[in-house]
Amino acid sequence: MESPRLRLGLLALTQLIVALDYNIVYVALPDIGNALGFSPSSVQWVVSAYAIGLGGLLLLGGRAVDRLGPRRMFMAGLALYGVASLAGGLATGSEMLVAARAVQGIGGALLTPATLTLIYRGFAEGPARNRALGAWGMAGSAGLAAGSLLGGVLTNYLGWEWVFYVNVPLALICALAAPRLLPADPDRTPGSFDVPGALLATGGAALLVFGLASGPDSGWDSPRVYGSLVTGALLLVALLVVESRTRDPLIPLRLARGRSLATTMIVIAIFQGTLGGGYYVLTSYLQPVLGYSSLEAGLSFLPLTLVCMFAAVKVTPMGLGRWGVRTTLSVSTVGTGLGIALMVMGTTPAGGFWTLLPGSVVWGLFGGVAFVTLFASAGSGIAPHEQGVASGIASTAKEIGGAMGLAVIVAISTASPNLLGGLHVAGWTAAALTVAGGLIALALEPSRPRTLEGVTA
Repeated sequence: MESPRLRLGLLALTQLIVALDYNIVYVALPDIGNALGFSPSSVQWVVSAYAIGLGGLLLLGGRAVDRLGPRRMFMAGLALYGVASLAGGLATGSEMLVAARAVQGIGGALLTPATLTLIYRGFAEGPARNRALGAWGMAGSAGLAAGSLLGGVLTNYLGWEWVFYVNVPLALICALAAPRLLPADPDRTPGSFDVPGALLATGGAALLVFGLASGPDSGWDSPRVYGSLVTGALLLVALLVVESRTRDPLIPLRLARGRSLATTMIVIAIFQGTLGGGYYVLTSYLQPVLGYSSLEAGLSFLPLTLVCMFAAVKVTPMGLGRWGVRTTLSVSTVGTGLGIALMVMGTTPAGGFWTLLPGSVVWGLFGGVAFVTLFASAGSGIAPHEQGVASGIASTAKEIGGAMGLAVIVAISTASPNLLGGLHVAGWTAAALTVAGGLIALALEPSRPRTLEGVTA
């Protein structure tokens, strides 16, 4: 079997690709809108289409990983991601680009649970898994940092198409390396595939994300929005009824009812929602308020992302080894909220990079630990054959929470006639909700801290 370090490097590179794509598109949106005829309100669908494909298929993707094998789904997800990225760069109209982004999201819905399952199965719970998740989290932070900078450089010098083309060789490299570096899939798990559950989960999650993403564009009182939200919620309620009566369910309800995973789902939804909200506040302050260029705004994110990378790979394993999941998650999430609050304090009319730096450092330090610890919590105590669906459940909560949180923060910030005043209220709201998430994390079952032996980068 190939070296675990090389295997982890491949999984980390995959996470970097997904994170890179998340941030790189934001910087290119104005150019994409002008080139393909998007209106100012409709260009958000370049982002939202990806979120719908990802959030809608994560539960199905997680179960497919358990049933069909993580290596198969890893390679299938990479193939979809690479082909959709190429199609996005070649797009000549808005519809083609939105469709390509949705397919990218479907690829991500297979990649994310497959990657996490390969980490959960390949590294024993304890120091080895903590180090692996730390490297995975660091790669995600590196992707966010590179996306902010690379998006500006590629758009300015090569054109917006290259924010999609850049994914193609990266996905190809990972796909070629996967058969050599990843362990062969075990025999397929016996049992039928829960088709009704898959349809209900996909439809319910996709409609919820669609409704939340449509709110800023269509208005929260439009039939399109509340119809999607109500229908999505009803489908998810129907899913719970169906799953409780199915012999071989898509989502084993005992997992969702378990105190550990249920609490993790709530905290990760809050954390991701306020993370996206905090990014929105910071971006809106740097560009519309201060007039920074896309490249200057990207550079302003560097301290946050670099500290986050350091915390993910160096601080998280030590915290988990010394204090366990519950204490580490609670403290780091509360600290993240305090960092967001400190950042909001630096968003003054005459402020800028230096007034934001203290908040960026605190936010990055605690946020890097919290993000990794959330996924350590999601996989803790889960049987190997159910790691895929557990990671899918946690990731779905993350995506729905992110869409909901961003919608709330945007609504709060735009309710005020004064842009900076609205951003301040939105930022303080995000900080308070994050602190509340840290207190909710105390509901996790106490975990015995692991030995620090071997806890190194």
